[in-house]
Amino acid sequence: MKALRTFTLTGLAAGVALATLSTTAQAQEEWTMTSTWPDNLDLIQMDRHWVELVNKLAGDELTIDFRAGGTLMPGSEVFDATQTGAIEAAADWPGYWAGLSPAFSPLATTTSLFNGVDYLNWINQWGGFELYQEVYGEYDMVYLPYGITNNESGFMGGTPIESIADLEGKRLRLSGRDQGRVLEKLGGSQVTLAGGEVYQAIERGVIDAGEFSTPGVDYKAGFGEVADYWSTPGWHQSASVFGVMINKDAWDALSEETQEKLKIAAEATMAWSLAWSERGSTDATVKFKDEGMTINHLSDEDLARIQEVTNEVILQGACEDPMHAKVYHSMVSYLEHYANWRDVTVPFNMSRTMDNLPSLEELEACMNQ
Repeated sequence: MKALRTFTLTGLAAGVALATLSTTAQAQEEWTMTSTWPDNLDLIQMDRHWVELVNKLAGDELTIDFRAGGTLMPGSEVFDATQTGAIEAAADWPGYWAGLSPAFSPLATTTSLFNGVDYLNWINQWGGFELYQEVYGEYDMVYLPYGITNNESGFMGGTPIESIADLEGKRLRLSGRDQGRVLEKLGGSQVTLAGGEVYQAIERGVIDAGEFSTPGVDYKAGFGEVADYWSTPGWHQSASVFGVMINKDAWDALSEETQEKLKIAAEATMAWSLAWSERGSTDATVKFKDEGMTINHLSDEDLARIQEVTNEVILQGACEDPMHAKVYHSMVSYLEHYANWRDVTVPFNMSRTMDNLPSLEELEACMNQ
């Protein structure tokens, strides 16, 4: 009996020792993380919120040293740096990598399709999270989406845009391949500029109007100082997603418990980000109005036409790339399924009531090419 007790105590002591060693080893995990956003763009607040939560939840096992965009390397280089393991993680907007794979585009935003709640639903319950892993996994990365903003401001500039007829011949700063294709079909031309260049381009008349992000972000970027007119809604980016790409080897080095804590922090930040962004958009809209900005809202007829063109562009892009088609097929499947509940709850529904969507059959055909 004494021998058994001694063995039990010895085994317990060994277990405690192993646990202590494991905790100590885990505490030695330190990551360097940067962002595509510099300190002067408010979008970086989502990145900081996630990092702070991770350091609180998993600080005994992992600490993240976060550096603002541009302090370690140009924002355009963070993808390669994370993929190769030069840094462990980087915050991003997936649309920046659409040149590598067009599937990154709908993972970042949609033209006249999802709103913020749609992305929240789709990512968490309708298979969206798994598609982020599939697309980023091709580049040896894990992806945790943790930020959602609702539709972007729209177009601000020195020229009024009261209808889509006014887009004819206009030069507009617009990001995204699909967004540019829609604009061109509507008669405008896309001008590609870095976010930090939009202010001066509007001020100097290089572009007729421009967009960057939500009203809260755009107000802090000074758009109210150089633009007199604001065309809404922001159909070109009906919602946006942000997150962190993580080097696969760095992720695999974490315990399952620590990985779960990073996911929990991402889910919490996602819910926070949508409310944070909507509050910022509301406050900024009040300021834009108070400072004399003229707001022109497109008609229902114009928005219906934009939806028709958007559907054409989605199908065009889908048939150019099977993975692009797979992402959109999942999104449209969600919208059709969710409509069973969504449309009977009007006017208290949380998503857009839509009766004109890209064809699932055509998207499926593109997937199987």
